[in-house]
Parts: sequence; structure tokens; C-alpha cells
Amino acid sequence: MSKAVLIGALSVLALTAAARAQDAPKGDVAHGKQVFVAVGCYYCHGRSGQGGALNYPAPALAKTEVPFEGFKGVLRQSLRDMPAYVEAVLPDQDVADIYAFLQSLPGRRPAKDIAILNN
Repeated sequence: MSKAVLIGALSVLALTAAARAQDAPKGDVAHGKQVFVAVGCYYCHGRSGQGGALNYPAPALAKTEVPFEGFKGVLRQSLRDMPAYVEAVLPDQDVADIYAFLQSLPGRRPAKDIAILNN
């Protein structure tokens, strides 16, 4: 699958927030946080899933709207410099736990809710 097709598919999937809730397996938030740190996701995506820029802008993952299967697909096939996490390295349950951790984080706040931006 080409990167353009994968990105397009993820964009379409991101539009259906209801699908996100329905397709996600039960995950362990505390274990997901441990795995997120242990495999180095935080290097690019931040400890709070806020996103960052190591080699290029890495997307914010907190409260991601990407459905679980799309999220897992990106982890398995990866994009750009992100390593591919095959199931032998990162089992599906660990992926579900990371997803649950990311969903437990507060998402981005609107600019109007950030005091320093309103002075």
C-alpha cells in the first residue's frame, strides 16, 4: 500500500468518531502509558501525546480521532522515519493499551481557552 493511499484512508477514517469508539478493543491505560514510553513514542509525539518535531512535525495523538484499526495500521507499516512495530515487537494488546492511554489524555484545547493567547 502506498503512503498516499494510507494517508488518504486514514483521513477518511478520522472523519468518523463513532467508528473510533466502536472498533477499539479494551485497553489498559496504565500499561499503555508504560509501553508508549518504553518503545519511545514520546520522543516524537510528546509524553502527553501533544505532538512534536524531531525530524519533521509529528502529529498530536492525545484523543486521536483515528479509529483503532487505522492507528494500528500506521504502527505496523509506519510513515517516514517512524519505525514499523510488527506484532512480534508490539503485540496487538500493547497497541490497544497505547490507544487507550492516548484516548485517556485531554485533547487539544481551543485557543480561546488558553489565557496567554487571549491577552
